[in-house]
Amino acid sequence: MHANLIAGDWVAGTDASPNINPSDTRDVVGLYAHANRAQAEDAVAAAHAAQPRWAAFTPQQRADALDRVGSEIIARQAELADLLAREEGKALPDARGEVLRAGHIFKFFAGEALRVGGELLASTRPGMSVEITREPVGVVGIITPWNFPLAIPAWKIAPALACGNAVVFKPAELVPACAWALAEMLSRAGLPPGTFNLVMGRGREVGQVLLDDPRVHAITFTGSEATGRKVAQAAVSRPGAMPKFQLEMGGKNPLVVLDDADLDVAVECAINGAFYATGQRCTASSRLIVTDGIHDRFVAAMTARMAALTVGDARATGTVIGPVVDATQLAQDMAYIALGRSEGGHLAFGGEAMAELSGQPGFYLQPTLFTHTLNHMRINREEIFGPVACVIRVGDANEALAVANDTPYGLSAGVVTTSLREATRFKRELQAGMVMVNAPTAGVDAHAPFGGRKASSFGPREQGRYAAEFFTTVKTSYVQA
Repeated sequence: MHANLIAGDWVAGTDASPNINPSDTRDVVGLYAHANRAQAEDAVAAAHAAQPRWAAFTPQQRADALDRVGSEIIARQAELADLLAREEGKALPDARGEVLRAGHIFKFFAGEALRVGGELLASTRPGMSVEITREPVGVVGIITPWNFPLAIPAWKIAPALACGNAVVFKPAELVPACAWALAEMLSRAGLPPGTFNLVMGRGREVGQVLLDDPRVHAITFTGSEATGRKVAQAAVSRPGAMPKFQLEMGGKNPLVVLDDADLDVAVECAINGAFYATGQRCTASSRLIVTDGIHDRFVAAMTARMAALTVGDARATGTVIGPVVDATQLAQDMAYIALGRSEGGHLAFGGEAMAELSGQPGFYLQPTLFTHTLNHMRINREEIFGPVACVIRVGDANEALAVANDTPYGLSAGVVTTSLREATRFKRELQAGMVMVNAPTAGVDAHAPFGGRKASSFGPREQGRYAAEFFTTVKTSYVQA
């Protein structure tokens, strides 16, 4: 059984759950312990006690610890990618990319540990100087989703530690294996015991402790909009000092294809953005907004390209689309496909669930494309989180821009065009935190800021140098000579 990591010790939980391979539900990845509320409180206490010591480490010591983890992740890329594909269902090429990204994130923030700086200002008063410094927030509670079980924890844990904070990490219940593997590496990286703690288990127990405990000074969350709002409400309602909180939530991302687009580029951007990683990405291209002049050619090329996509075991050679993560997610996807039909959408391709492939029972779903949809339909308003995309036909670029922005979300958006004028206009006017030109809406470099607007995000950006805005607090000091 895989235990929790609390105060530097591996601690058995009160119970455990099997981690099931969605490509073959007969395959149990392992048994992973559930922490209870008392154990989560122990983890918070350990982090609270360890944080001052970790903050007192030199920047070089913190950098060396993070660099060791990054190097080990990269060295174990094949092994960790196989584990990720096995527990989450992400096709092996995508899993390899995620592992490499996690390693690069740790190495980037190893460098950032040496670059946490400040400012020295001249005062308006004679003989006075003004120093602006950044200090650790304290104890950071980290709550992550199942769709990127290694990369998202990495881009929260690494900057938190680089800035001198202690961490209590609660991964999604569906994907404990990657979280445990990362925790095991961190346990050997040279951190003081209690600096990093892993508590696996149910959100209503473990997650609630992170929201309630006054010793947790900041909470960073990635998940659904509904849960994110609960996190915000809990943080605001906490008696006494309110914790900092950072929320990354849903997306309903548009990919605009204009008449002058290179058709091959448009199709590849749409296929990658909508269907890779089984469409289980908050940055997925779920709304394909296509102008009249290219619409019919685009749909024909899309359906032809979709027919060539191989659905199968995530670890099998040639698989492009692995299974949906579990039975609940598959049921949700199928419910949205039925809804799309009832709303008047035309099912142009796919839409069929498969109980098994090649004799393996799993949660398989064909990539699905709807045409003849309108932006007010629920399938174009709500996040489906599966390999389902909808084409919205518009008259021209002006209408395309208006439709793209007509959404409660604002995470990522894209445009495919050969016009520099239109590319510039869409970069400027798309209401999203990230804009891609002639590129898929999903995919951000490890050193670039990640985040959105509207209902997609709240708080400072993640990743890159912008991460310090959340994981540090600014102090202004005056010194009289």
